Amino acid sequence: MPGFAYPTFLLLLPVAVFVAYRHHRRRRPALRFPVASLFDGLPVGRATRARWGGALLRGFILAAVILAAANPRRADLRTQLPVDGIALALVLDVSDSMNTPDFGTPGGAAVTRLNAAKRAFHLFVAGGTAPDGTNLDGRPNDQIALVTFAAVPHTTCPLTLNHSVLLKVLDEQQPLKGIHAGTNIGDALAEAAIRLLAAGDRPKVIVLLSDGEHNKSGDSSLLPAQTADLAAKLGIPVHTIDCGGDGATTNPDEGRQRADGRAILEAVANLTGGRAFVADGGEDLRAVMKTIDGLERRPAKPFRYRRYHDYGPWCGWVAVALLILLGSLERTRWRTLP
Repeated sequence: MPGFAYPTFLLLLPVAVFVAYRHHRRRRPALRFPVASLFDGLPVGRATRARWGGALLRGFILAAVILAAANPRRADLRTQLPVDGIALALVLDVSDSMNTPDFGTPGGAAVTRLNAAKRAFHLFVAGGTAPDGTNLDGRPNDQIALVTFAAVPHTTCPLTLNHSVLLKVLDEQQPLKGIHAGTNIGDALAEAAIRLLAAGDRPKVIVLLSDGEHNKSGDSSLLPAQTADLAAKLGIPVHTIDCGGDGATTNPDEGRQRADGRAILEAVANLTGGRAFVADGGEDLRAVMKTIDGLERRPAKPFRYRRYHDYGPWCGWVAVALLILLGSLERTRWRTLP
């Protein structure tokens, strides 16, 4: 597929035509002789050839320079170059408990679990350096989807390479309560697995972040063990992150729920070949994302990735060759007097 790397330079091509026209029309110096017979026997037509040839060559030289700047190129559509890229689903708990402000920040006030998760996901996707010095390169070659869930999962952003849109959608997420209350981990994992099927042969990974146990039951809801088994059969590892705090509580029922929730996340990770993590603060959460980032660096073939054959340098050499030819001709065969 032919094209130009910088097609804007092609707007200068009429200048080449104008230069050739001006050179052809410019007035030449002349000598006055009282007797025209003095020029009998001299070859005729040389001045005409020099005028037309010089004009055309100057136009071609300038056109070649413009084409070199525009850099004509041809895309090799059959060559796919390997890059580090996977298909990744970020599964984020947005239940009301994620509004608990118990994640500390260096030298600042505590933030909610959801806001801490947003910041960690931002660093993971876009890269950068956090206030505590944690540095990530970002995932520019990954197709990433965002699935949020409380009582019901939603694909808030399908698989995309447009990470600016993904992060904007992530920032808009708010905790859900009322009729949306609940933590449906099973259906959320199933939703993420379904979305990842659109990635074709790319390696697929799910990162699940939640602060509570699965508490949604019924005939229409899947259990985490069921969807973990599905992900395992599809070859999709699930990395789980428990961000429900350190578990310290004086309420036995609450303590039991916290332990059950953590056990469920660990079972999901173990069954799918992923890893289970616990994050009790913002610094822990960033460290977890850095670990996952290191685990999931694998070569893959992207959907669109082209190698280009550039012809701009060849146009430049053509311009140089024509310039040398013009100089040689105007000093020999096209030389005119005066």
